[in-house]
Amino acid sequence: MKTWIVCLCLFFSSLVQAQTPQAEINKHVWEPFIASFNNHQADAFMAVHSKDVVRSARDGKTVWNWDEYKKSQTEGDQDDLNAKRKRTLTLRFTERIASNDLAVEVGVYKTSYLLADGKTMDYFGRFHVVLRKENGIWKILVDTDSSENGTISEKDFQAAKPIN
Repeated sequence: MKTWIVCLCLFFSSLVQAQTPQAEINKHVWEPFIASFNNHQADAFMAVHSKDVVRSARDGKTVWNWDEYKKSQTEGDQDDLNAKRKRTLTLRFTERIASNDLAVEVGVYKTSYLLADGKTMDYFGRFHVVLRKENGIWKILVDTDSSENGTISEKDFQAAKPIN
């Protein structure tokens, strides 16, 4: 009986320690995504994306594959560095749905730019992301965003939930 109780306790403690899909996604995707974006590190940024990624910056009416996305990200990073612009990305979520190996996440982003002259500019948009677990690691499979004709604002950002 004592052995049975010990086994049961070990089983339940392992369940408690197991990460939820959202906690895994935060660790595998969002933490490195934000850090690499903020630090203009295109290679690290692209590492959280599937090689099968489909990227659509909907305001620009573009759809890119992995190579096109990497090229755009690398050029954008270099432009910011050349202009001495610093950027800070913050994500908040309105919907997070996940199974063991697929997820859909929707939210609002805020990108704040600190310009070389000391001025700041904030941009907001809504993102929709599909994630897939590949070899035990979550990756971004589909990444779209839009400002929805400039209607996404600080109010929408504050109404969404912070990353947990």
